[in-house]
Amino acid sequence: MATKAVLFDFDGPICDVFAGQPAPGIARNLAEILASFDRPLGNKAYRTDDPMEVLRLAPQAGETALRTIEDELSQAEVSAVLSAGLPVSGAVAALEGARTSGRKVAIVSNNSAACVHEFLLLHGLQHLVDAVVGRAPYRPDTMKPAPDSLLRASKDLAVPLRDCTLIGDSVTDVEAARATGGRSIGFANKTGKERALTAAGADVVVITMMAVSDALRSS
Repeated sequence: MATKAVLFDFDGPICDVFAGQPAPGIARNLAEILASFDRPLGNKAYRTDDPMEVLRLAPQAGETALRTIEDELSQAEVSAVLSAGLPVSGAVAALEGARTSGRKVAIVSNNSAACVHEFLLLHGLQHLVDAVVGRAPYRPDTMKPAPDSLLRASKDLAVPLRDCTLIGDSVTDVEAARATGGRSIGFANKTGKERALTAAGADVVVITMMAVSDALRSS
């Protein structure tokens, strides 16, 4: 793998964030809060089971609503990772492979930085990560597929984005990497994702994180 830095998405490649506290329940709670500010917008939010999508809607209800939803989601994410279980199979090996190969490592996530730090601390992984870039508070417009978090990681690591590879399990990860001119590895952790990630332009698609570890250790 010809790259100087590896950027890992968090929810998927490293942690199944909502394994212990399912995302639909959190999304519904956020929708209820949003509805208290703007009923029609809240009704729209009820139609998604993705907390991030509720957050994306929140700015339409005003600054106070956005801050309330952001703060509530951040607290829910920290709580969720405490009951999320072990890191995704192969994730630790991939982080170790990146580290032992001499590459810099960052986690670049649409989740809050607080929940990423909490998970790394809980599982003793913080020494394997040089930088954590979570979503910018109160700025859901900068979440992937926007390239902002990748740009921040590049700056923190002092590595040009052309020398970075992002590993992510969603089309938005691949789109963010393509927007910066960097490479991407799609992690197809569910049926059907392989085709979608390939279509989005992932340079490589893998179905296990151990494949990432093996590639890092052999290059």
